[in-house]
Amino acid sequence: MILSPLATLLLKWYALNARHLPWRSPPGQQPDPYRVWVSEIMLQQTRVETAAPYYERWMAHFPSLAALARAPLQEVLAAWEGLGYYGRARNLQRAAQVVMQEYGGELPHDPQALLKLPGIGRYTAGAIASIAFGQDEPALDGNIRRVLARVFNVAEPARSPEGEQRLWALASANLPPGQAGNYNQALMDLGAMVCTPRDPACLNCPLAELCQARALGVQAERPVLKSRPALPHYIVTAAVIERQGRFLIAQRPLNGLLGGLWEFPGGKLQPGEDLASCLQREILEELEAAVSVGTSLGVFRHAYTHFRVTLHAFHCTLLNGHEPQAVQVDDLRWVNPDELSSYPMGKIDRQIAFRLVDAA
Repeated sequence: MILSPLATLLLKWYALNARHLPWRSPPGQQPDPYRVWVSEIMLQQTRVETAAPYYERWMAHFPSLAALARAPLQEVLAAWEGLGYYGRARNLQRAAQVVMQEYGGELPHDPQALLKLPGIGRYTAGAIASIAFGQDEPALDGNIRRVLARVFNVAEPARSPEGEQRLWALASANLPPGQAGNYNQALMDLGAMVCTPRDPACLNCPLAELCQARALGVQAERPVLKSRPALPHYIVTAAVIERQGRFLIAQRPLNGLLGGLWEFPGGKLQPGEDLASCLQREILEELEAAVSVGTSLGVFRHAYTHFRVTLHAFHCTLLNGHEPQAVQVDDLRWVNPDELSSYPMGKIDRQIAFRLVDAA
């Protein structure tokens, strides 16, 4: 079997330099498809060092695909809290339930079958098929894109249809038959450890002599990335409503941002509103209740992928005769401060909860 120069050098480097990651099986041991799958979903939009402790806790809670499939959604979201992109957790559980119902609890080997599962796209299907099942399938994540774009001096924007097509073709053309799992992981590791976004360690790279971008001195300009528009910024309010030592929290609808998580109710400032008017309108719309807005509890900031928010939280009091109803939310609960940790929340709402616990 004749391997491409890239594959030959890459696999030799990987044999000596592979990262020791909690989801990787020891050499000679068959990978666990469930562990591979969970790790690949966690690593979407998340760095390895961030994902690793979450992965360990996840496996302690849900050691098998069957355990994940039967777990309450709130338990799943609680285990995911802090990783963001919560649709990944919901899709993981939905996919586990599909696998239990339609595949007898065994994750399918076929990439086309994997693609039909919630939350699995082309990259994830290729990674699972190659790493877990030894199939000759390429994968293309951010690290692999960067390595291939530099080695082959890909001038097309990496995320454009033309760039994607060329990079997938290069990943396939250099794939060593029977060793796709190691090949894909080697490209990931090289991108993470050597061929980094800034200041790549070209002198330590096993592919330095093959790298066309390095030969031309344009490695810092590859991959070509489209400029991103400025992120929109939204002003948001939240009501911290207390009654007899307990606080009101609302569960967000499952089909939206942070779906299924709990929050202190409120919403986005509209043109012409002040903060108190915004909060009163939002509580009336969401809960069919009227509140008086009191003192500020704090100002909280967070950046999501596509927008930024500044949230103003206020102590609020229900007006007499008003009992909140779950109109635009999925559920409502009155909870003591020490119970807040039992309810999965986004980062800003968790910061508010911490303040309430500290003040209790």
